[in-house]
Amino acid sequence: MALKYSRQRQVIKDFLMTRKDHPTADVVYMNVRHEYPNISLGTVYRNLSLLADLGEIKRLRVGDGVDHFDADTSDHYHFVCTECGSVIDLMSDGLERITETVEAANTGFDGEIIGHVTYFYGVCGDCRKKTLS
Repeated sequence: MALKYSRQRQVIKDFLMTRKDHPTADVVYMNVRHEYPNISLGTVYRNLSLLADLGEIKRLRVGDGVDHFDADTSDHYHFVCTECGSVIDLMSDGLERITETVEAANTGFDGEIIGHVTYFYGVCGDCRKKTLS
């Protein structure tokens, strides 16, 4: 069954596509309300979950207790600043080799790895500059 088009869902996705900071549902809600003042937080949460379940966006669970969302569904990693909580995209040419390396290292493993999630944690450049000042 095809999913019925929703203007609100499209606005949520369009908003995410303008962001590189991996906003939470609350941030999405506060911004989408400018175009749709009557939209509820529940509607935003439901549509973000649906878009993530459909693979149209990524849901990130970085350990801070809230979901973050990313419109970039390409293979890439994320860096999480332990000081300010910012989530930053990290690109790497070796993403496909990680799966091959893990499969080769685990000779007794007879399953098939279809993906993985890795987060890097540390201090972002802005926070490092603050501590060095």
